[in-house]
Amino acid sequence: MPTPHQEIVFKNFIWIDFLNPDKNELNELSDQYGLDLLQLRDSVEVGHLPKIEISPDYTFLILRAFTGSFAGRNSNLNKQTNKVAFFVSANRLITIRRSEFDFFENVPTEIQQVDTMLLYLIRNLLKSFEEPLKTLSKKVELFEKTVFVRNDKSIALEDIYYHKAQIRLVKKNLQYAQQVVQQLVVKEKLKSGLQDLKDRILSLSHACDEVMDDTNNLMSTYLSLNAQKNNEIMKLLTVFSVFFLPLTFIVGIYGMNFENMPELKWRYAYFGVMAVMLGLVVWIYLWFKKRKIL
Repeated sequence: MPTPHQEIVFKNFIWIDFLNPDKNELNELSDQYGLDLLQLRDSVEVGHLPKIEISPDYTFLILRAFTGSFAGRNSNLNKQTNKVAFFVSANRLITIRRSEFDFFENVPTEIQQVDTMLLYLIRNLLKSFEEPLKTLSKKVELFEKTVFVRNDKSIALEDIYYHKAQIRLVKKNLQYAQQVVQQLVVKEKLKSGLQDLKDRILSLSHACDEVMDDTNNLMSTYLSLNAQKNNEIMKLLTVFSVFFLPLTFIVGIYGMNFENMPELKWRYAYFGVMAVMLGLVVWIYLWFKKRKIL
């Protein structure tokens, strides 16, 4: 018989929890409780998104809890979240997980129904996404302050891209979790608790959409400001070229080594050319001011 991480007998059901069971334990679980071996193997494999499968004898579902950190450019599903598999029957709940969770160790002893236990665990799984969403929201605000105030700190487009990828990761998980919860069936007196779960997921999804919209707007603003900055640089270079182009033309003419250039023998040629060049600069400047280019 496989050794569970913990086995707790409640008033009307038993909860059996396994932490990282091996293949032999999975085979024993399949034989002892009549569970599908493929589903058991899915329980310990990495990468599965939330899903639900309903059979005549039990309901199998997988959900994910947030266990990572959004520091840096980490946007990998398996590094940010860990999954929990549930096998739910009338008087038994079997959970299989790959990571430690505090709320698994501090389950209220007054729980009497297996559905109540299931809702309690799912509620805490969803709760694990609340702080990460707040962190992502604050990060967007910091990005906005950096972009609009233009302080000494700088951000790269890659930072915004990875931030968007992190939000997408949370949103994707919540969308699949919402589909799972929508298909859950509980006893009549627990339907209000199930509805509370649906409302919680909806609230988290709306918060995620808000952060996603803010990030998309931030990215558009960032690109627009960079384009505007490039345009200002090009404008400045154009203005300089307009000032120096006629001056360079004059210098180029009188820099030619022809013998028959009468101006070269004129006593005041140098001062005359300098006066013409200065006059051109003043005229160009006044023309720019009149056109409101400067």
